[in-house]
Amino acid sequence: MATHYTKHDITVEAAADTVFELVADVAGWPQVFGPTVHVELLSDDGTEQLLRIWALANGEVRDWTSRRTLDRAAGVVAFQQVVSSPPVASMGGRWTVEPLGREHRSSVTLTHEFEAIADDTDAVAFIQQAVDRNSNAELAALKSAAELQAGPDELRFTFSDGLSVRGTVSDVFEFINRADLWPQRLPHVSRLDLDERVPGVQRMVMDTRSPDGSIHTTESVRLCFPERGVIVYKQLQVPPVMSAHTGRWELREAPDGLVEARSWHTVVLNPAGVREALGAQTSIEEARQKVRHALGTNSLTTLRHAKQHVESPLE
Repeated sequence: MATHYTKHDITVEAAADTVFELVADVAGWPQVFGPTVHVELLSDDGTEQLLRIWALANGEVRDWTSRRTLDRAAGVVAFQQVVSSPPVASMGGRWTVEPLGREHRSSVTLTHEFEAIADDTDAVAFIQQAVDRNSNAELAALKSAAELQAGPDELRFTFSDGLSVRGTVSDVFEFINRADLWPQRLPHVSRLDLDERVPGVQRMVMDTRSPDGSIHTTESVRLCFPERGVIVYKQLQVPPVMSAHTGRWELREAPDGLVEARSWHTVVLNPAGVREALGAQTSIEEARQKVRHALGTNSLTTLRHAKQHVESPLE
């Protein structure tokens, strides 16, 4: 099979160490890189990582397992797919982060080498297009994240809300998984279009009604793991106040026939969007409180209705 090579690069107005850590922190990739939906770190000894990635490629959700080697001294992260997703036969490459002249300036180079199954011409074109689109998007997102000097600890935050349900994990999971029924089951959802061509991979467009009566449309990708009682998701289109929003529904068996149901959110605020949408005088802390209240209210409403549905199915 023929091997194909690509190279993409960008200059970042940030220290090389800052940029490298964003590349190394795969758990945070869904909040940094637009195409990345979810990452699970299977093993990590500080130098060698084994991870499973779900990401959008030409609009489709693909998943693969990769092994990465981190060399912080050289600023290099090398990767090789262990289990690829068709039509990819093999895929590898490296991130290289190098300091430039000034203390807070660096260059990032992202290279790929890949083979297509059976050297199929259409497959090569598909992979090339996906690699080009994702590489450019990832480098632009990396630059934006590294150059945000307001501080990731201030802009990025995670929170959760939960309650107990008397029932089984599978019953609660069914309520959350069947999002196509939410317009009939949840008062704040007025419309929801669900596409699940691949079992466990859902694309959904949802209209939610705010307390003031306004309608907000969101589009998300969800990955459903019924055997674990977990659904993870990424919002593909976010309001101006955010630059990223990911979430997780987590269901766990608890004592006395109860299920601990919890909703998690991770949000990265967009300072410019905060000023535009909420006013120039709005602080980041005030924006955090508003976003936390809005998302938490909707999540708790969903969990309360799930509880009522499971505990009183005939009512």
